[in-house]
Amino acid sequence: MYPMPGKCPVCGDDLYVERLVCGQCGTAIQGAFLPQRLSRLNGEQLDFVELFLRSEGKLNRVQEELRLSYPTVRNRLHDVMRALGYEVGESDADDMRTQSVLDRLAAGETTVEEALRLLAR
Repeated sequence: MYPMPGKCPVCGDDLYVERLVCGQCGTAIQGAFLPQRLSRLNGEQLDFVELFLRSEGKLNRVQEELRLSYPTVRNRLHDVMRALGYEVGESDADDMRTQSVLDRLAAGETTVEEALRLLAR
């Protein structure tokens, strides 16, 4: 079996299911069924969600496993949230900007003075 696509490959709109079949007895049910929200996610997003759950929702652990910066991991989480139809708030963007400045400071890419100036904005 193949994973069910959530989006139309032609226009990108959401797909719906018209027929469900039992693999054991062959019983079929026809109608218009909405798939679960998670079917809206592509394979990469589903892999991220699985890792996020295994990491008990701790982005730092996801960051370590993927060997990506915290802002990149946070952006991937926001992509998943948007794909599921949720809005990403402004405070999340501020948190991401702050973490980015701190990451640059920790990596020696900026000075303490410059980091303070950026955080004061």
